[in-house]
Formats: sequence, structure tokens, C-alpha cells
Amino acid sequence: MQVKSLKILFDAYYDRLVYFCFKITDNKEQAKDITQDAFLKYWQLSDEVANNETAIKNFLYSTVHNAALNAVRHDKVVNTYAQKQCGNEPTDGDIMEGMINAEVFAEIHLAIDSLPEQYRKISIMGYFEGKKNQEIADELGMSINTVKKQKQKALELLRIKLRPELFGAFLFLFK
Repeated sequence: MQVKSLKILFDAYYDRLVYFCFKITDNKEQAKDITQDAFLKYWQLSDEVANNETAIKNFLYSTVHNAALNAVRHDKVVNTYAQKQCGNEPTDGDIMEGMINAEVFAEIHLAIDSLPEQYRKISIMGYFEGKKNQEIADELGMSINTVKKQKQKALELLRIKLRPELFGAFLFLFK
């Protein structure tokens, strides 16, 4: 099997790795930079990493994790940012929770992206942007009842597309 192209890997893992890193660093721009550096490091060392999805994923997560911890340590020294960080590094439990959350959000986003266009728009506006049904209706030029019905249809499709525990997480997070 050939080494996966960087573009395919980047498209598949970039958003979830940025989210994972952001949970450690609490700095979105820094999280983006660290994640991009992890892909560059993978590309440079791709001959040394086992050529399977799990090994590549583990390499990327551990590279991001280590770089993020280094960045947190560096920021504490340079900026005396101890008050916001409370003087504590993230625990292994925090790291695992961040990885799980990143994977859950990635699967939810994939499911929403696979919805028909109108359902996707309404779902994003309602669940991610926090808009009320009336605001969505006004913005899209449709009746509030149409918004409600399409929102309900989108939920029915998401229930089919997501595993039960992911659908439950979606409802818990966004309802």
C-alpha cells in the first residue's frame, strides 16, 4: 500500500486535530500552526511511520499532543500566563476527553455535511449558529413551519446516519 497523500490525510484529520490541540492550548491560531506542523513532520517522516490508517492517526495525534504541551509550557514561561492555565498541565484524562470530543464532532459534522443542502443550511444555522426558527425563516425567505418541518426531517436523517450514542451526544450538545 502506498503512503496516503498528504491532501487526503489533511482533509480527513485537520479539523479534528485543530480542535484537539485547541483544547490543550486554548489558542486557535496556535492550534492551527501546530496541526500544520504535525502534517509537515508526518510528510518528512512518512517512510518511518507504518503505512496504515491507525498508525498515521496515532502519529498525528501524538505529534500534536506533544507540540501542544510544549507550547503550553513555553507560554507559561514567556507570558506568565499561569492564571489562565491555573498552573496545571492537562491531565491524561483531559487529553483523552479532547481526542474523543474531536472525533465525535468530526462524525457529527460529516453527517450534517451529507444532508441535503436545505436541511444542512437549516441545521447549521439552528444548531451551530444558535439562530431561532423565525430568524432562519426570515433569512432564507421561507415560513417558520417549513423551517420546523425541515429541521425535524434533518433530525430524522441524522438519527439514521449517526450511531445511537453519537446521535444522543448531538441531541445533548445542540438541543
